[in-house]
Amino acid sequence: MLNEFTNFVSVFWVIFSFSFLVALTGAMSPGPLLTYTIIKSAKATGSRGYLMGAWIILGHAILELAIIILLLSGFSFILKNIFVVRAIGVVGGLILIYFGLSIVRNVYLGNIPTDFLNSPGKQTQTSSEDSPENKGLENPVIGGIMVSMSNPYWWVWWATIGLAFMIQFEISFDSWPKLLAFFLGHEAGDLICYLLISTLAFFGLRKLDRKAYYGVLVFCGVFMILFGVYLGISPLVMKN
Repeated sequence: MLNEFTNFVSVFWVIFSFSFLVALTGAMSPGPLLTYTIIKSAKATGSRGYLMGAWIILGHAILELAIIILLLSGFSFILKNIFVVRAIGVVGGLILIYFGLSIVRNVYLGNIPTDFLNSPGKQTQTSSEDSPENKGLENPVIGGIMVSMSNPYWWVWWATIGLAFMIQFEISFDSWPKLLAFFLGHEAGDLICYLLISTLAFFGLRKLDRKAYYGVLVFCGVFMILFGVYLGISPLVMKN
């Protein structure tokens, strides 16, 4: 009995650790979800805006749980289809371009409130008309899902690296402890990284003046636009 428990803990910890490190490495790479987290955290109102990263990763985790279930159910061939990847790239690229243009447009029009600058936790009133995101992206959980889905390389990562990881460690519905360790480790890596990012953005960017703050938002918006163009074009030039 003791040996079985020791073996269980050992296997669980190994899979959790490897999954955590792989996820942490990927989460630290620049991308649309990182930029979205910075923007949402900097604009967050209330004293708990630093938790924005946790809410975004919650949406991200919901989507990843769904894709893990699909992969284990035998749908990996769909994500390896070049036409599916291209379609995801084009649609996702358009979403990111729209999001980036919305940020730049609202900065130009002065629709983004800045009365919270230099005063963390101060509440600001914003109307839905002044929001630089569409209705879906206003909610960090839904935004975490939408921005993740818009990135075709996220899908490719799961169809290749993610699937290979699950095969290597024999993760399946039958071996639920391994599945649990893999999922928790992966999401823990994402959570720690993005919670740190949202905390730094929430407290750090609020110390900027209005001009510098707008400059950061424009930079993030332009990055979203360029990344959206890249994501929309690159799948189209992939070889079959």
